[in-house]
Amino acid sequence: MAALVAMTAPAYAKVSPEEAAKLGKELTPVGAEKAGNKEGTIPAWTPQKARGALKGEYANDPELANEKPLMVIEAKDVAKYADKLSEGHKELFKRYPGTYKMQVYPSHRKYTFPDKLLDETKLNATRAELDGVDNPKGAFVGFPFPIPQSGAEPVWNHRVKYRGGAQRRYNNQMIVQQDGKFSQTKVVEDVKFYYSNINNKTPIELKPGADFLRYLSETISPPRVAGTFILVHEKAGFGPEGRSAWLYAPVLKRIRRAPAVCCDNPYEGTDGHQFYDQVDMYNGVLERFTWKLVGKKEMYIPYNSYKIAGPSVKYKDIARPNHVNTDLPRYELHRVWVVEANNKPEQRHTFKKRTMYFDEDTWNIVAIDDYDQQGKLLQFQEGHLIQYANVLAATTQPEVIYHFDSGRYFVTAMNNEDQPYDQTVTFSDDDFSADTVQKRTSK
Repeated sequence: MAALVAMTAPAYAKVSPEEAAKLGKELTPVGAEKAGNKEGTIPAWTPQKARGALKGEYANDPELANEKPLMVIEAKDVAKYADKLSEGHKELFKRYPGTYKMQVYPSHRKYTFPDKLLDETKLNATRAELDGVDNPKGAFVGFPFPIPQSGAEPVWNHRVKYRGGAQRRYNNQMIVQQDGKFSQTKVVEDVKFYYSNINNKTPIELKPGADFLRYLSETISPPRVAGTFILVHEKAGFGPEGRSAWLYAPVLKRIRRAPAVCCDNPYEGTDGHQFYDQVDMYNGVLERFTWKLVGKKEMYIPYNSYKIAGPSVKYKDIARPNHVNTDLPRYELHRVWVVEANNKPEQRHTFKKRTMYFDEDTWNIVAIDDYDQQGKLLQFQEGHLIQYANVLAATTQPEVIYHFDSGRYFVTAMNNEDQPYDQTVTFSDDDFSADTVQKRTSK
């Protein structure tokens, strides 16, 4: 019994009422520092108001459209700015010194969330707990851990972030070869949010076994993978309490349970360029890693990335040899939370270590350094952060995974040449059942 107790992961307590009282005062309601930095290079938080139609409108910020870069970081400047760069960015400068650059713009901190979510986040500070790494409880609607005490808590903030009530998303993906040529896949994704849905009459607790979202993707093209469906009921917990997933493969003509929709198994249709736990930068169980909260730092990260995510840019404009077209991303100086995840010796995973960077204002993961089992930097994930002002939800679009072993890179979450996300859709629970998917495929 003593050995069993020693092996049990700790439960992280709620913060004190005194700490929680800082939310909405010196801290924003979601836990960021409200003030700017001493140098004035990071401004104070000045939240924007909701604006825009819920359908037919790309994420945008007209006030930033004509801004010019403050500076351009090139390979010769890396030593000067090294403390504000991820290891992934340093590797890109090292490999491609003649072409890779980062355009740095003035920093803006406008991102916020609906009042209901902000209010519930403040309450979560003194009522939410995390047992081990996969078993949260006591949180409702908002970010569960606005004042994190452990490395796993920012990951949970990211996983259950607010994105509206339901969405239809048009997700175009590219595998880009070293010469810049690319192959393209189109996926349509339907998502219903349970936990972070401010319209629920009865709030849903974040706890093991309870769905916090349901997801259904249909691959539209290319023909070799068209008609593939992936259905996920995303839950807290692991094992029988955790994620439930199903896969419909056209060659089998039936939907079946898919426990392999997890971890470092390749996502269908990506030819191994994206693992399931790399979707949305990181998702799924945390049990294969230990999680260390390193602290906060200032860093140049992709921010207000409306240009690279917008309809004026074509997919061929993004793809370039070795890395995305560096004229398109926008970088700003912001504070990030740093979390280090280390693979447990008894749990298999491709990555030995992951260093994750979370934007303090939105809890979105914006970059991840991924190391192989020999400790070498294997991949670099970069998420270009934007806010949909129509619903006050922040997300990364597009997301890029650089594969340093092959020189290829993968781009996902593009809808530049497709339709904007539809925030007016409504779904029933039955829309996300295996029987419903099977019926859709037989029409």
